[in-house]
Amino acid sequence: MATSLFILIHLSIFPSISGLDFLFNSFNTNTNTNITLNGDAKIEPPVIRLTNDSNQFSFGRAFYPTRISMKPVSNSTVLSSFSTQFVFSVLPEISSSPGFGLCFVLSNTTEPAGAFSGQYFGLFSNGNTVGPLLAVEFDTGTNAEFDDPDDNHVGIDLNSIVSVKTEPAGYYNSSGGGLVPVNMRNGQNIHAWIEFNGSEFEINVTIAPAGVAKPSRPLLTYRDPIIANYVSSEMYVGFSSSKTTWVEPQRVLAWSLSDTGVSRDINTTNLPVFKSESSSSSLSRGAIAGITIGCVVIFIFFLSVCYWFWRRQGNKGEEDDEIEDWELEYWPHRFSYEELSQATKAFSKDELLGSGGFGRVYKGNLPNNTEVAVKCLNHDSKQGLREFMAEISSMGRLQHKNLVQMRGWCRKGNELMLVYDYMPNGSLNNWIFSKPKKLMGWEDRRRVLADVVEGLNYLHHGWDQVVVHRDIKSSNILLDNEMRGRLGDFGLAKLYTHGEVPNTTRVVGTLGYLAPEVATLAAPTAASDVYSFGVVVLEVVCGRKPIEHWAEREEDAILIDWVREKYEEGKLLETADERIKGEYKVEDMEAMLKLGLACCHPDPVRRPTMREVVAILVGEVVAAAPRDLLSELVPGGISNSDGRGEGTEGASPPQVLV
Repeated sequence: MATSLFILIHLSIFPSISGLDFLFNSFNTNTNTNITLNGDAKIEPPVIRLTNDSNQFSFGRAFYPTRISMKPVSNSTVLSSFSTQFVFSVLPEISSSPGFGLCFVLSNTTEPAGAFSGQYFGLFSNGNTVGPLLAVEFDTGTNAEFDDPDDNHVGIDLNSIVSVKTEPAGYYNSSGGGLVPVNMRNGQNIHAWIEFNGSEFEINVTIAPAGVAKPSRPLLTYRDPIIANYVSSEMYVGFSSSKTTWVEPQRVLAWSLSDTGVSRDINTTNLPVFKSESSSSSLSRGAIAGITIGCVVIFIFFLSVCYWFWRRQGNKGEEDDEIEDWELEYWPHRFSYEELSQATKAFSKDELLGSGGFGRVYKGNLPNNTEVAVKCLNHDSKQGLREFMAEISSMGRLQHKNLVQMRGWCRKGNELMLVYDYMPNGSLNNWIFSKPKKLMGWEDRRRVLADVVEGLNYLHHGWDQVVVHRDIKSSNILLDNEMRGRLGDFGLAKLYTHGEVPNTTRVVGTLGYLAPEVATLAAPTAASDVYSFGVVVLEVVCGRKPIEHWAEREEDAILIDWVREKYEEGKLLETADERIKGEYKVEDMEAMLKLGLACCHPDPVRRPTMREVVAILVGEVVAAAPRDLLSELVPGGISNSDGRGEGTEGASPPQVLV
């Protein structure tokens, strides 16, 4: 109530130019003139459906055609306020499938350029998103690379898929004050309220099941003057969502908005409720009686059919798990489904290590007490299962002490399970970010990077063909029981491009680690792997993620740009992780930072090869070689830490740059 009163007072001081005030208790064909639809969004009376079933990669957006005035005075940081509420529903046809929910959007355009489907909500790309753009996401999926806390949360997004603040979905009970969880992806109608307080740079988000009175306490409050940077003078308001392979309709059932006061209440009593076709429906007594009588009449026949069907399914299951002749060609060891099911306690949630773009990973314990990690993949490759297994076989033959070793595989129908060595110390990023219990020190960081370099060098130069990893990042660097680094998921990105597996995008890779040329090349190269490794080097020695949204200046948000700017200013050492200050020699830290910058050179032919990086990082010339690598990185020569430049005129060209 206090927030609503403040909005009313604020709007009397800063009146809106547009004066928007609308209410849609439902949507029909006559609404078309009042709603701008693009992508796969369409009106299916009485709702707006944002995605469809026919396209594998589907996205849809629905905007109000009149823009809302957000800055009454041009070039001012003073913002207007508005209040909105809407009802939405997210219902996956497959309950275990990854989901992506939807977003309420403030956007400069109704068609954000270069936006991806899937986990990018049809708003963002895996590069810099053209803004300004502000979104409130109602996310029903989890992606560790985007720092998602779980698969059922609300977040604030400022020009990026990585939220600046999130909260688990729920509402605060007015009587007890505790948080009541709300499942946003079971088809129930969710009532959402958003209050944008422009003068306080504050966003309040509240949700509750439709029919529940608006809770007095918001679920999420975000306040920061930085909001003004993501709002233009006039912006479109609306919704956006996307999906990949899974059928997951996202619907908007009702919507009201006002920038002249509190938005009008929605009548939720007559809204439709959507249920999965596979879910059971309630039956009348007459229907139950009819079914019962019918079952008695055909009882014997029914039992016969069921018995035949059971035997057929049982035989099919045996066939699915039976080793075919062609599978005997492949290596390594083939596990039976029963072995892996027993090892993972029937793929129990308690054994789930994580999930992401490549599937779910479970911890398993084989009968000989060997701990393994089992990665479950749903394969839908157009090239066929046999060709897919041929490439799995090639991966199994890759053996190096700094690669996570594949122990075997299993096939059951079209489902594939890959079995790897279990890495007890998890991934590298957990020892540097996310407030680790024990922060990784300089020597350990340097040793892990050296391990990764040797593994990558093997993939690029130690096999009969070049294996491009395509997704090098700190979360794919795993640590064994001796805290030595091993590179995981090698080859999987390449395999997945054949079949467009769910929860992946057409451009394989992770936001912040992608080389600039990947967006235009038909396929990544070894040089793009070098770039991604350079990003890992910088984030490990700087203690910063590739993209940080807490940066005061937008140009400081991108790690590479920030380090390069400090380098040009002669202040390179200022980028080193403050938490490990005093653990390293200055020349070693400078060498490592320069190596990271060299690997991230914007021109791929100017980057060192992994063989050359090994010689630098593992060899005896650690401090000297990076200076040669960087002699042409900054025009005018290399800047020392004291700001003095070292000219390159007359110097011989660096040996490792093409």
